[in-house]
Amino acid sequence: LALKSLGSEGLFLFSSLDTNNDLYLSPEEFKPIAEKLTGVAPISEFEEEETPDPSGETLSIVAKFQPLVMETMTKSKDGFLGISHVALSGLRNWTAPAAPMSVMLARQFKAFLPPKNKLDLGDPWWIIPSELNIFTGYLSNNRFYPPPPRGKEIIIHRLLSMFHPRPFVKTRFAPQGAVACIQAISTFYYTIAFRIHAEFQLNEPPDFPFWFSPGQFTGHIILSKDSSHVREFKLFVPNNRSLNVDMEWLYGASESSNMEVDIGYLPQMELESTGPSIPSVIHDENGNVIDSRDPSGEPIQFVFEEITWQQEIPWEEAAQKLEVAMYPFKKVSYLPFTQAFEKAKAEKKLVHSILLWGALDDHKPLSASLSMPGSGRTLRETVLESSPILALLNESFISSWSLVKELEELQTNRENEFYSKLADLHLEKYNFPVEMIICLPNGTVIHHINANYFLDITSMKPEDVESSIFSFSTNFEDPSTATYLQFLKEGLQRAKPYLQT
Repeated sequence: LALKSLGSEGLFLFSSLDTNNDLYLSPEEFKPIAEKLTGVAPISEFEEEETPDPSGETLSIVAKFQPLVMETMTKSKDGFLGISHVALSGLRNWTAPAAPMSVMLARQFKAFLPPKNKLDLGDPWWIIPSELNIFTGYLSNNRFYPPPPRGKEIIIHRLLSMFHPRPFVKTRFAPQGAVACIQAISTFYYTIAFRIHAEFQLNEPPDFPFWFSPGQFTGHIILSKDSSHVREFKLFVPNNRSLNVDMEWLYGASESSNMEVDIGYLPQMELESTGPSIPSVIHDENGNVIDSRDPSGEPIQFVFEEITWQQEIPWEEAAQKLEVAMYPFKKVSYLPFTQAFEKAKAEKKLVHSILLWGALDDHKPLSASLSMPGSGRTLRETVLESSPILALLNESFISSWSLVKELEELQTNRENEFYSKLADLHLEKYNFPVEMIICLPNGTVIHHINANYFLDITSMKPEDVESSIFSFSTNFEDPSTATYLQFLKEGLQRAKPYLQT
């Protein structure tokens, strides 16, 4: 009846707004369309429950943004054949930040302060908890407008809105949210390192949804322990890998419609404070309000005391703590490709390598569309997090994960023939979307298995699995863990003649 009354596109729009699926639009659910039609957004929606003092200090933040390099998308290789111009219009039109500069109250950054039980260096806590996991599944793709942010989500939403007007603070896939830890402590200040998983919706009706998902946002804030003063703030999308954004877009007016997926490179997406926060109202020694400009009309210059840090850890250590909090499988160190082989040679260990079309430790499985079972996401949230696998990997292997694109570039690099050969040996064994590989320090592959095949056999009944190589162990209830453990042990067994020589 709804389809007959609204048509397929009308029903699609209706269901994108009907967040609780009760076939009724409440005033709250209808609000995004009402605001779009009237051009008026209620201010109260984004106000904090505890309104900061408007006479407190203010922080000026600038946004820097360079759009996605379209040539890095895999679909660009065939000239985007078969992709309508409309589908990519939101992406192509996003060439500058929505708000190049914003002034915020320093106390709004109170959300970044640690809870009372997390005052040790490097001890992570959740600013915005992740509510999804491998068992809860994922949130709907059929949405255009973010839900109103609440509590600590508000400051994150406001910051990300400087880039684009439709940020989703909670991503569709696990791990969601934002995690932080203390990087440095002084008498009056903290340096807080943070990592945020968020995404953007680039299209609006009547177009179909287009999701833009950076691998992560990370950064740091230096703020006083009472949050009255912010000395420094920076947030950015890391650009050190050749691919750092996942994109997904629907081709029809339903949740089950075909979805296209691609990956690409974003050169710059960052927010940075222009200087420390400054008082919005200045008082003299008698408490009288004075002009913020000197007699010549120039703004008064503030002098800030130098911070002496009593305890601190390196940025790399803090970032690694946040990564492990988001991804327990990272309790095993995953080294860069060439570095893993150097270490394996020095320690006489095997290399456990995962080769993917997209990244293993970004918030979205860049390697997987929804219909693709062999994803990095499935691996990292099941077998790679299990205690027996973590123990064996730490004991007997040097681990690494790599992007296919990176190894293709290394393969053609003739400046180092050994590295080129390592890449060549890996790519010979690769099948889309994810290949798990065990090899010797010289690059010789002694065992490998494709993620799709691995997940297929672990979903079968034990009596139906013909291969003795991937037999099920009775020691573990989880067939995935048992099978991956067997895969690793088989690799160790095959490598014995080589490692003993």
